[in-house]
Amino acid sequence: MNEREPIILGRVGVWAWLDAFDHGQCVDFVRKLEAWGYGALWSPEAVGRDPFALIASLAGHTQKLVFATGIANIYARDAVTMKATQKTLAELLPGRFVLGLGVSHQHLVTKLRGHEYKAPMTAMREYLDALDKALYLGKEPTVEAPIVLGALRKPMLELARDRARGAHPYLVPPEHTRRAREILGPSAWLCPEQMVLHETDPVKARTLARKQLAVYIRLPNYQRNLRDFGFTDEDFAQGGSDRLVDALIAWGDVSAIAARIDEHQQAGADHVCIQALRADGGAGPDLDLLEALAPRRSAGGSEP
Repeated sequence: MNEREPIILGRVGVWAWLDAFDHGQCVDFVRKLEAWGYGALWSPEAVGRDPFALIASLAGHTQKLVFATGIANIYARDAVTMKATQKTLAELLPGRFVLGLGVSHQHLVTKLRGHEYKAPMTAMREYLDALDKALYLGKEPTVEAPIVLGALRKPMLELARDRARGAHPYLVPPEHTRRAREILGPSAWLCPEQMVLHETDPVKARTLARKQLAVYIRLPNYQRNLRDFGFTDEDFAQGGSDRLVDALIAWGDVSAIAARIDEHQQAGADHVCIQALRADGGAGPDLDLLEALAPRRSAGGSEP
């Protein structure tokens, strides 16, 4: 991996599901993010739009915003196809594309996609080996697109340190960021995702948060990681304990949310990926909250 790639993520980016937006709204969204000073947009992959096609389309409507996958499923494409995608977007977007890769979850791989789900470490090692060997005869990009891994526990974090540019942990508290930095060392990128919710009423905030977390806290990969930080079966029951909810979703006023982002940065994050949930429970990101948290506003810059 080229350690001197001229990619600037910035201190804060945005992680967002955009499937609720039509294409015009997506274009307007990325233009706003760039105007507000966010460094990157992280696009997930599940059962909606193809993240790479979306990136290729939206990048042309911005000038500097970095686009990253958070994450692309290694079971969705063989290594030859992924190498071609990585190289093509690196060529089209020099210095503006990051390839985030992850092993996904067993039910999504086996039941939804019909593939055999291997042990995560085995699967990722084999995939990275195949990616290294994959044949690509297209024009080489002037700037290689770095790879980050969706890593949670020590073995995958070590792999992210040794075989990639760094890690993109999802659904983690600042305590995880601190431990991850210790494992990754000083040079690897650490880009944790953080859900945020602009709601100051504790009952309303936790009710909305539990709806958001319901799909995640049942998954073994996330549970195993969170158990490392003292959470137990009781925390995962009945939609999640208050302690678990408060650890995973930063809710409250803008100052309280900004303080959580700062916790990750103080713990060693290079770049925090904000997932702004809507307080009305609707689909798509909370634009008002993203504007309020915008780097240019916090730096005292002019508003778009």
